[in-house]
Amino acid sequence: MTTRTTGEGFTVGDPPPAGKADSLPKIDFSTFVLSLATSAMYHLGMTDAPTGEGPPDVNLPLARQTIDTLEMLQAKTQGNLSDDEAKLLESILYELRMGFVKSSESGT
Repeated sequence: MTTRTTGEGFTVGDPPPAGKADSLPKIDFSTFVLSLATSAMYHLGMTDAPTGEGPPDVNLPLARQTIDTLEMLQAKTQGNLSDDEAKLLESILYELRMGFVKSSESGT
């Protein structure tokens, strides 16, 4: 494999072998939002660690930052999303806000 470092500090290598990249999900707005939501849920203690190691440590500042990021995306994309994308973002934000309040009140 050939690798090189770009001026920006990124390491660039040969593309992955055929079949490996094809197994990754297509990145679209909904996938991106769901990825951020999963991160926030993890930091709120709403989901186990993806490695199966059990419940995560609750980290409210990181959860709040991710929720704020989703709120920023909602504001910046207003009027430019499909109905399904807008509904997805609104419902995710509602669930995360409720989870944040619950985690804040329980002191976890």
